[in-house]
Amino acid sequence: MSLISLIVTLIVIGVLLWLVNTYIPMDGKIKKILNIVVVICVVMWLLFAFGIISHSGDIRVPQIR
Repeated sequence: MSLISLIVTLIVIGVLLWLVNTYIPMDGKIKKILNIVVVICVVMWLLFAFGIISHSGDIRVPQIR
């Protein structure tokens, strides 16, 4: 996945989250939970995209020489 597609995807996710938060009436607690879930999912997706976490669940730790 290229860097441009990562940036475009993050912008689209941010705009969609902003639209939901702005135009859909919800209780503040529900908005907070929705925002936290979206941020956690995006962070996990980025960790998979950069190869820090593999799909087997192992976490790669860089070696210091």
